[in-house]
Amino acid sequence: FLSEACDLFFDAASSGKQFLIVGTKERVADSVARAAIRARCHYVNKKWLGGLLTNWSTTERRLRKFRNLRRMEQKMGRRNRLLKRNAARLKRKLSHLQVYLGGIKYMTGLPDIVIIIDQHKEYTALRECIILGIPTVGLIDTNCDPDLVDFPIPANDDTRASIQFILSKLVFAI
Repeated sequence: FLSEACDLFFDAASSGKQFLIVGTKERVADSVARAAIRARCHYVNKKWLGGLLTNWSTTERRLRKFRNLRRMEQKMGRRNRLLKRNAARLKRKLSHLQVYLGGIKYMTGLPDIVIIIDQHKEYTALRECIILGIPTVGLIDTNCDPDLVDFPIPANDDTRASIQFILSKLVFAI
């Protein structure tokens, strides 16, 4: 199943498809971010915001706001014209948006393929992908339903080592 998923990813990446990796478990959040950055794909590793994909117009507005705030911070940082209170407020907004939208800040449309690390924890993300018809690749543990994802990969989704191994194979394929 892993080699089939790698073949799928290789073909999809060579045709320019966009990937989204979803893994919000605290143990694997850093591994997800590193793997996604290495593969140049988008990721969600802190918290899945409900409606992230199904309510794309709102997500797009929030991403635009995030990019504008970053631009404003860079402009104002060079000039040092912000009051201390306003600068603190801007930094707080930016750090909040960075936590939730940092991995998808350059995403311009819906992803073509979504990789889901833990089906139980990321059930909302999986449900949104099913509604939108986005193909999903998921790590399936013994307590998961393999019929919900399009390309199941049987693996232990509770240990960091197995997740890092599978992510490294998928990133190499991308």
